[in-house]
Amino acid sequence: MSVADSPIEVPSKILSRRDIDFLLYEWLDAEELNSRSLFADHNRETFDAVLDLSELVAREHFYPINKLLDEHEPEFDGTAVRTPSELKEALGVFAETGMLLAGQPEDLGGMQLPYVVEKACSAYFSAASVAASGYAMLTIGNVNLLRAHASTEQIATWVPPMLAGRFFGTMCLSEPQAGSSLADVATRAEPARDGSYRLFGNKMWISGGDHDLAENIVHLVLAKIPGDDGRTIPGVKGISLFIVPKFLLDDKGNPGERNDVAVAGLNHKMGFRGTTNCLLNFGEGTHRPGGQEGAVGYLVGEPHRGLAIMFHMMNEARIGVGIGAVTLGYTGYLHALDYARNRPQGRPLGSRDPAEPPIPIVGHADVRRMLLAQKSYVEGGLALTLWCARLVDDAATAADPAERADAARLLDLLTPVAKSWPSQWCLAANDLAIQVMGGYGYTRDYNVEQFYRDNRLNPIHEGTHGIQALDLLGRKVRLEGGLALQVLAQRIAATIARTAEFAGDSEWSRYGTALAGWGKRFQASLVRLQDGANVERGLANASVFLEAFGHYVVAWQWLDQARCALAAIALGGGVEMPAGEFAFYNGKLQAARYFLRWELPRIGPMLDLLDELDATALEMRDEWF
Repeated sequence: MSVADSPIEVPSKILSRRDIDFLLYEWLDAEELNSRSLFADHNRETFDAVLDLSELVAREHFYPINKLLDEHEPEFDGTAVRTPSELKEALGVFAETGMLLAGQPEDLGGMQLPYVVEKACSAYFSAASVAASGYAMLTIGNVNLLRAHASTEQIATWVPPMLAGRFFGTMCLSEPQAGSSLADVATRAEPARDGSYRLFGNKMWISGGDHDLAENIVHLVLAKIPGDDGRTIPGVKGISLFIVPKFLLDDKGNPGERNDVAVAGLNHKMGFRGTTNCLLNFGEGTHRPGGQEGAVGYLVGEPHRGLAIMFHMMNEARIGVGIGAVTLGYTGYLHALDYARNRPQGRPLGSRDPAEPPIPIVGHADVRRMLLAQKSYVEGGLALTLWCARLVDDAATAADPAERADAARLLDLLTPVAKSWPSQWCLAANDLAIQVMGGYGYTRDYNVEQFYRDNRLNPIHEGTHGIQALDLLGRKVRLEGGLALQVLAQRIAATIARTAEFAGDSEWSRYGTALAGWGKRFQASLVRLQDGANVERGLANASVFLEAFGHYVVAWQWLDQARCALAAIALGGGVEMPAGEFAFYNGKLQAARYFLRWELPRIGPMLDLLDELDATALEMRDEWF
């Protein structure tokens, strides 16, 4: 029986398919996308088939190797990087079943799925093994950037072998001396007579930078082209983008001569170990392609536009990081929930009879509190990231130009939130999963300690938490005079109004009133933060703003999820609906209650600090530490 024909078993400790279906079909109305010409060949049946396949491949080929990749991380012998053979096999199945093609257009042999459905499919793989899926997700991001910005010849040369799984891709931004400060990139790209370039420099923290999983590796490298005087343009304005393959191609398009891209070493990480992370040297002389010095590279787009082009992949990667953080938190929650339901310990609070059998720990209120917190974080994070993925579809394909423009504005505004909020709070969910499992959770015999270690990377890479905060407060909220914030406020107000209309004078309409009040406080705080005289003090509190704003946005989405759940219960006849469905919707409502009662009020002290333009951190001096 083929992979596609195999039955899917439930329940799963990877992700909740019922939650994905709720978010896609009941909340985000993904089926509406089928009315758009780009997706007209699809319907819910085709969406479900690809989701089924994703769940199956993830469960049977990615999840079983997750612990293996953690225990047997890649090795570098000074010449080559070696990975466990099971990893290559899993990625081979990923390619063979067409998952690299899920979101690609039909003219490239793709499924042409909406982005939101593609991201829902990818969630299964990052939940099952975030390290294994990293190679595929980097390759897909590489392909999407080239399709958007490379020449027709470059696309024809490099994209098909990546979509076939023969070549994998990377992004090479950071350097040892520069880190996240891309203005300080020092890698040089010297023009060659044949129109190519020769690159010289070093790149650090390169995920998937070298391995034995594919015939070739296509690096997208930021570098600076020197002028006639031999000098490069200072800052980010001088950065260009280049395709730099590990192997140059022969006349038939197959890997041939080795390019001068050399691994200097592997970084040994706390988690996420199965994805190689490399220091790469370009043009150091280990190899001399064509008998000349330097790594051969091919310019993508116009010179000095490299960072703007690279943001295509970076922003996609930031949503991907958010989804990865969500799924690690989500699978940790499901593992902790399964443990709590099956671990007998203690007795009911009112019981004094030691002869009574112990009850499962899910029967204890504090354990339910920890599970409910996890549920609110991970389901809220999945809603946030899939909503942003739906914005990608709307920005590209909505019939109304105004709707497309608003979707693009919202996506630009909320990309830092989609990356950072799940990275913070779904990591907190992993922490709680360990706590639920107690001493067992802290051991390597159980999976949740690995989920925590793997997830700890997500607040760091693709722009740290602090960088996302500066981007949000220092730039995104100001774009077009704050127009994106106005669009967001309109969306939130519409949700509050719909909830009040449906729920009447109930707790849910009162939550909406509270949310509206927090919105007014945000507006007042932003007036102070954007005062030109207070910029430095305001940006010193950018992380506080990001965290408060993220909680506000997720609270709004929880209110909207609750509205959908209430409507479903009313439509289904309440307690007369199937018991599993009634329990699912009540679980949604309880998680929404938890977030709106317990989590949303957290932003009050944060807004107090913002209103005061607190300078405690700003005024601290190095010598005082």
